[in-house]
Amino acid sequence: MALRGVILAGGTGSRLRPLTLTTNKHLLPVYNKPMIYYPIEMLKSAGVNDILVITGTYHAGDIFSHLGSGKDFGVRFTYRVQDEAGGIPSAIGLAEDFVGQDKFISVNGDNIVFESLKPFADSFLKNREEMQILLYKGTKEEAQKSGVAVCEGKRVTEVVEKPKEPRSNNIIIGVYFLSPSVFGVIRKLKPSARGETEVTDIQRHYMEKNSLRAEFLKGKWLDAGDFEDLLHANLETKKLAEGKFPKGFCEAKGLADNGEM
Repeated sequence: MALRGVILAGGTGSRLRPLTLTTNKHLLPVYNKPMIYYPIEMLKSAGVNDILVITGTYHAGDIFSHLGSGKDFGVRFTYRVQDEAGGIPSAIGLAEDFVGQDKFISVNGDNIVFESLKPFADSFLKNREEMQILLYKGTKEEAQKSGVAVCEGKRVTEVVEKPKEPRSNNIIIGVYFLSPSVFGVIRKLKPSARGETEVTDIQRHYMEKNSLRAEFLKGKWLDAGDFEDLLHANLETKKLAEGKFPKGFCEAKGLADNGEM
């Protein structure tokens, strides 16, 4: 069974203004490639060829004209526009027609992972759980500004958003393996106090059904959502590039291993 892919590339990029006043956040450079190239390659590493890109109204045309049909990347792109911010679940909900009855991987467009997603995709297809999350063992400081999971082995027992005193440093990164049952869950979600639906509510739904599985990254995870994180992502990616990019990360748009276009 082939998985489909969804990249969440919406939002106004308010934490990266003024850079995002003239372009979509996900086209900002991370070392020598636009940010959105990384989730594309992450999905390709899992064997995904059909990818839905969900973007907002801010500079959506820049995304369309830059990525095109997907031919240059060896994939097929479909596009949907999220008219207004409503939270990650609301964005994922726009993928229902695209996904149909297939399982899929949803990736936040500002997430960067430097290892193949293929083992995690195989695990999700093989096991019975309806949702699978990827966890990164970070620092206490990173956990305090992230969603965090408490686990017994690969079974998730608790999910907490931005805890002041984290019970674990298992950071829930923005890579979600999902079954099509998620769309029914999303339709029943109520907005939180900040006026948006929350992905932690989806995780809790499946956790209570004993249908939420955790897998752990072995390598780095980078988030490029604000200035500090964007700078860190550029510096860390440069370090990796000075050796050699992981296999598969240099194929998009003819990017050579030495970083030259």
